[in-house]
Amino acid sequence: MGDEIRRNMALFPIGIVMKLTDLTARQIRYYEQHELIVPARTSGNQRLFSFNDVERLLEIKSLIEKGVNIAGIKQVMNPVSKESEDATVVSELSEVKRRELSDAQLHRLLKQQLIEKRPGKASMIQGQLSRFYNKK
Repeated sequence: MGDEIRRNMALFPIGIVMKLTDLTARQIRYYEQHELIVPARTSGNQRLFSFNDVERLLEIKSLIEKGVNIAGIKQVMNPVSKESEDATVVSELSEVKRRELSDAQLHRLLKQQLIEKRPGKASMIQGQLSRFYNKK
């Protein structure tokens, strides 16, 4: 499975994302409402977030902490539509893969994403995610 497919794969429910980002469910829904993230939805309408969604949320959080308002964030970060490449996807294959993943495998995937060097990505975000990973 390609790296970009894996990064856009819907894996995390909102509770996990809240722990990963230290954001409230209300904040996450607010950013979704403003099209800064587009989590996938299950057939039961549950939000599922990808690694890319978590990264975007951490970037948004960082900008908010620096005093940037939502209008400024929208100018810095392009809005995401459901049709864009950055949108989280739930395909038949990704749904099967997600169900097959145990918590241990999910943590291993998260660790792999943290270790992997990605050009142009802030190391602060990796630090934020590694803080969650080290809790377990």
